[in-house]
Amino acid sequence: MIKLIVGLGNPGQEYEATRHNAGFWLVDQLAREAGATLRLESRFHGMAARASLWREDIWLLEPMTFMNRSGQSVGALAKFYKILPDEIVVLHDELDLPPGTVKLKRGGGAGGHNGLKDIAAHLGTQDYWRLRIGIGHPRSLRPEGASAPAKEDVAGFVLKPPRREEQELIDAALERSIPALKLLAQGQAERAMMGLHGKP
Repeated sequence: MIKLIVGLGNPGQEYEATRHNAGFWLVDQLAREAGATLRLESRFHGMAARASLWREDIWLLEPMTFMNRSGQSVGALAKFYKILPDEIVVLHDELDLPPGTVKLKRGGGAGGHNGLKDIAAHLGTQDYWRLRIGIGHPRSLRPEGASAPAKEDVAGFVLKPPRREEQELIDAALERSIPALKLLAQGQAERAMMGLHGKP
């Protein structure tokens, strides 16, 4: 069962439309579906709402700590409400998946994602759920004949808005994620993963 859904992103208007905020986009969508309003909760260092989703009582959270300190927010809410790591799903952008792809998994490494690293550090484990939202990688999305991106280009890439065609694919993937999250929240993890991973 899932008791906490966390969307990762960076606070501030200048980051709203950037690839790194894909997790925020999906939490916003879930809040709209539930008719819930995210409010700043200073004790949790983030925007939070208690939502009734799919007949389940679930916390929605958007850390306002900036990405590399996301664990401070997740850890505070989880500790206060005694939510276990395997009752948490973190929604985040994923460089290693193309736009339009979304994957669900439990545990595993952070894959260089600073938000995930900090969450694992604060929870004391990597054994939480992740919904990986593909945003593509500059090396795979670069025009033909262009030189390979430098490391700093990758950092800049996640802080830029997707191109229109990429945004359409990402939006479709977010829509497809909602039924999977519903199944996961109801304790049907295998069905949730099969439903997502059986699609392109």
